[in-house]
Amino acid sequence: MRAPMAGEMSAGESVAVNGACLTAESTKGDEMAFALSAETLARTSLGGLRRGASVNLERALAAGGRLGGHMVQGHVDCVTRVVSLRRSGETAVLTFEVPRAGARYVVEKGSVALDGVSLTVAGVRGSEATVALIPFTLQHTTLGQARAGVRVNLEYDIVAKYVEALLKGARGWKEEGSEG
Repeated sequence: MRAPMAGEMSAGESVAVNGACLTAESTKGDEMAFALSAETLARTSLGGLRRGASVNLERALAAGGRLGGHMVQGHVDCVTRVVSLRRSGETAVLTFEVPRAGARYVVEKGSVALDGVSLTVAGVRGSEATVALIPFTLQHTTLGQARAGVRVNLEYDIVAKYVEALLKGARGWKEEGSEG
């Protein structure tokens, strides 16, 4: 993969590719190479990319760096589909399908990441949610070219997932099939 940041990176560093945290196996000039596991291919849209496709890239946060947006880990929860991208002047509203299994994590004014782009949920209606895209996001990420039916990686807010896990433990909830 060609990327201007490749010259600043070393093998072994993490980089998010469309929101999926990958390890650079090698870097040379403006090129990086990654190995993708079966798990990564099963849980992300990366296996469907064609040679030369545009992707969103983001380096790992350096310790002590500013946190601009919500915490995005690069741990894709699932792949979902874009329903529509409606432009209105310089901005747009992107509507995406909310998978039933993760619907509890998608709330108005909550956070999600689509293809690694940290976004605030503008609204939820049934099995769909919307996010507002500002001009910068439209111009500098792949979401500006999104079309109905396009598959995107979806990462739910990690804080919501941790709160749920903590509440389950506090209430003595047991996983299905667990003993005791």
